[in-house]
Amino acid sequence: MNLQEIIQKLDLKLLTTSQDFQNTIPTGGYSSDLLSCVMAGAKPGNLWITLQAHINIVAVAALGDIAAIIITENALPPEDVIEKANQQNVTLLSTPLGNYQIAGQLWDLGLW
Repeated sequence: MNLQEIIQKLDLKLLTTSQDFQNTIPTGGYSSDLLSCVMAGAKPGNLWITLQAHINIVAVAALGDIAAIIITENALPPEDVIEKANQQNVTLLSTPLGNYQIAGQLWDLGLW
């Protein structure tokens, strides 16, 4: 399943510049709010689920070649974070759901 389908099926809000997400095929998911855990445990191509919305998430996602960050509980990053994500080609998505709920929905879609 490609990222465009996931965005549509889970009704995720795109915070960064729109791209052709049909060619982005997430390889799995990782959920953590600890940056060091994400750096150690997330795999390239994963979707990262987090409540964090600060500038450091962009650097970690770029470093780890993360397919996209799903920011939960309607936490919105400041505009400078969105700008940095666009510069680093990091996709930021938002959902009102919590980490557990969105992880369950991704699991139900077959992403694990």
